[in-house]
Amino acid sequence: MPIESGSCASARQAKQKRKSHSLSIRRTNSSEQERAGLQRDMLEGQDSKLPSAIRNTLLELFGQIEREFENLYIENLELRREIDTLNERLAGEGQTIDGAELSKGQLKAKASHSTSQLSQKLKTTYKASTSKIVSSFKTTTSRAICQLVKEYVGHRDGIWDVSVAKTQPVVLGTASADHTALLWSIETGKCLVKYVGHVGSVNSIKFHPTEQVALTASGDQTAHIWRYIVQLPTPQPTADCNQVSGEDEVEISDKDEPDGDGDGSSDCPTVRVPLTSLKSHQGVVIAADWLVGGKQAVTASWDRTANLYDVETSELVHSLTGHDQELTHCCTHPTQRLVVTSSRDTTFRLWDFRDPSIHSVNVFQGHTDTVTSAVFTVGDNVVSGSDDRTVKVWDLKNMRSPIATIRTDSAVNRINVCVGQRIIALPHDNRQVRLFDMSGVRLARLPRSNRQGHRRMVCCSAWCEDHPICNLFTCGFDRQAIGWNINIPALLQEK
Repeated sequence: MPIESGSCASARQAKQKRKSHSLSIRRTNSSEQERAGLQRDMLEGQDSKLPSAIRNTLLELFGQIEREFENLYIENLELRREIDTLNERLAGEGQTIDGAELSKGQLKAKASHSTSQLSQKLKTTYKASTSKIVSSFKTTTSRAICQLVKEYVGHRDGIWDVSVAKTQPVVLGTASADHTALLWSIETGKCLVKYVGHVGSVNSIKFHPTEQVALTASGDQTAHIWRYIVQLPTPQPTADCNQVSGEDEVEISDKDEPDGDGDGSSDCPTVRVPLTSLKSHQGVVIAADWLVGGKQAVTASWDRTANLYDVETSELVHSLTGHDQELTHCCTHPTQRLVVTSSRDTTFRLWDFRDPSIHSVNVFQGHTDTVTSAVFTVGDNVVSGSDDRTVKVWDLKNMRSPIATIRTDSAVNRINVCVGQRIIALPHDNRQVRLFDMSGVRLARLPRSNRQGHRRMVCCSAWCEDHPICNLFTCGFDRQAIGWNINIPALLQEK
């Protein structure tokens, strides 16, 4: 009769052991299923005051939980089996190498070592698979770098646009769907002036470069130029608004939004009549801006045209045509006679008025959905944002392709660039505001929780680089504007 070798015997024992483990797992599964079915029958047989639909849903959820634990239990048994097999293999290798049986202590040492290695491997795998989940709960430095300083509450409807005056005293301006534009003290949050000359939604507000004059665009198919006189109140101590971590994501109902009925805008000085009314559009005027020098203004409308006006005479100088659909925004270069207009036709256009005899136009095609805004930066760059969830940085000398593309998870509204530091503020439909540099690197996300930040769509952003308290402002359809203090040196150092 042939005699089995040591290696064959160990292999046969391992096979029988695996078979017994497999049988044990099947029996366990069968018994668990029978027990689960018995428990379900008992629950279904009991009297309950819960509606049948809710009860069935609960039973189904409990069943899913039970199946998950069952799968974990089976995986645990499989891991134990693999550990046993590995130990047997090491023991077999020890017999082959030494030519004799290893002592019990040596086998135990080798088994312990192999178990440690497997355990370390499992820990590494688990750590890698859960790193994304764990990172979402970590405290980030965004709260320390980006701090909410002041909330400006007083409008009775959503705020479409926010802007900062270029002359002293520096004030904040907001344009709202409630047919008004308000001017605010940045330090105290007090309303200083209310403009009520429009009979439609006020869609944008821009300040004159050298005078206390504002330009507003409206759904009443006009743009108004009006003068304001403000006297800043004495600053009050600022309350700490940063009590909650900015990583919390808490849903807020409409009833928790600021209510304009109790605000202080009703007792501030009111301007009712404009200095000049610009009336050449046949549709909603969605945006307006001053050309360099402040002697001309440009407007963008849903009638698919942009108009250039002489401010002193209110005469139409040029009508800029070419877009195939409604315009969404217009912006002027800070030092040159250049205008950029964006449209729902997925393009934006650059209009050049530097040579009075030639008015050239360049078309930028790179987005796949509405271009919500396009703005100038220092030098020859333009940054465009779109409903296609991208932001693109362009070189005016090369229109064929962007030099950087930022991809986001939500539509991007009116963007703004911190000219000195070249930081882009991105307001999103999903209530977030993110900061990127010009090369597309994400720098930070402004904190948003149940106690701070916007509760609905963020419509616009505006930088005020020289202000010591607030250097970024955002506004949204939750009827409030927010002033933020961004520690730019720390932000850039984190990058």
